[in-house]
Amino acid sequence: MRWALVRVCLAVTVMVVVAFAVPLGLVVKEMASDRAFSNAERQAAAIGPTLSITTDREQLSRAMLSTDAGLAGRMALHIPADDEASELEIGRGRAVHDELDAIRELGRSGISKVLGGSALLAPIALDSGKISIVEVYVPDADVTNGVTTAWIVLAGVGIALVIGSVAVADRLGVRLTQPAERLAGAAHELGEGMLGVRVPEDGPTELKQAAAAFNSMADQVVQLLANERELAADLSHRLRTPLTVLRLNAASLGHGPAADQTRAAVEQLEREVDTIIRTAREDRPRTAGAVSGVVPGAGCDAAEVIRERMDFWSALAEDEGRRVRVAGVDRPVRIPVARADLAAALDALLGNVFRHTPEGTAFSVDVHNSEDVVIVLVSDAGPGIPDPDAALARGNSGDRAGSTGLGLDIVRQMAEATGGDVRIGRSVLGGTEIRIWIQLDGRRPEPGRRRHRGRVRSRARV
Repeated sequence: MRWALVRVCLAVTVMVVVAFAVPLGLVVKEMASDRAFSNAERQAAAIGPTLSITTDREQLSRAMLSTDAGLAGRMALHIPADDEASELEIGRGRAVHDELDAIRELGRSGISKVLGGSALLAPIALDSGKISIVEVYVPDADVTNGVTTAWIVLAGVGIALVIGSVAVADRLGVRLTQPAERLAGAAHELGEGMLGVRVPEDGPTELKQAAAAFNSMADQVVQLLANERELAADLSHRLRTPLTVLRLNAASLGHGPAADQTRAAVEQLEREVDTIIRTAREDRPRTAGAVSGVVPGAGCDAAEVIRERMDFWSALAEDEGRRVRVAGVDRPVRIPVARADLAAALDALLGNVFRHTPEGTAFSVDVHNSEDVVIVLVSDAGPGIPDPDAALARGNSGDRAGSTGLGLDIVRQMAEATGGDVRIGRSVLGGTEIRIWIQLDGRRPEPGRRRHRGRVRSRARV
């Protein structure tokens, strides 16, 4: 915007300077020429009275010497012959005889082009009735005297006007663009989670209004986030009482796989509630990466987390007669996802398998990794998902019976935070296959991409 304004002012100023300076320069040149020939006409007129009285060479020579032109050797007299005297030439003549005869026939002054300049030819009638010619030489230097200086002055004034207009336009552009740049920078910072950023309300009226609207919006965002944190903390605190009851009841279940699994689930639920309370009570706003589940520098071993969660769910799978297969977790697989977020995503997907497929339905978890991507496949032999696109739409997973609508949202947010995505397809077991792409370099895969660079290693353990 700033440079656009400068270019517009530069173009307008140049056009104005050219429109005025060029005609003015031509006028100056014409005035210098008129001035030179006016002086020549005045000098020719000065010798006229003498010619009308006498044609004596000596007297005419003295009259010519009394003029400036005569002193410079620029005047010449051409007196025609008569009955008493022959043709008389006084001074250095430069015009040819044909031009002199033409002036006598015309009876008015004329200008003849000669070597080094021009010659003014002025006819003067003698007492004998003949026409004499007064020739005044006008050098080219007199015709252009002062023109170059005037043009230099005009050019200097034009350049000064252009420079001044550019400077004024630049200052005006800075006054307009600085508030806009501050507003854009503040918007980026607010998007990155810096909730305390505000914009000075200065500049043009429209930008002042925009800055005021931005500040008001930022205040509302801070207030809304504070309200959400308070609400989350309040709801979490309300869960403590039923959790305490569950923990006491779980302690009285005795021993056995089901009892141990129940107590482990209650402990995990208590930890998640504590995490929610601590996060909600944090005064420092969370950045975009933290909200999405990816904290710079954080990560986990996906193979270890998957083994741990599969050990947890295997007890329930054994009770329901489900065949379980795990592959690709015999070696460490580092991913840029927090351990708790990956565990929550796996629990959401495996919980869906148990809720939405009949008992005895087999399922599997496979891990494939390359240099830039890790793929986690959760497959089952159930009835499948009729409309995968609708299921992946935000919040639409709640259409399934018994679903809160958050399971696939949790998985998608975790994958998208790394630049990956989630896809639903048909598994080799005949049911649903949920494929989680986790980018290791933060680059989002191209739409419709089915393959990735590098050699994918798959390791199986049954």
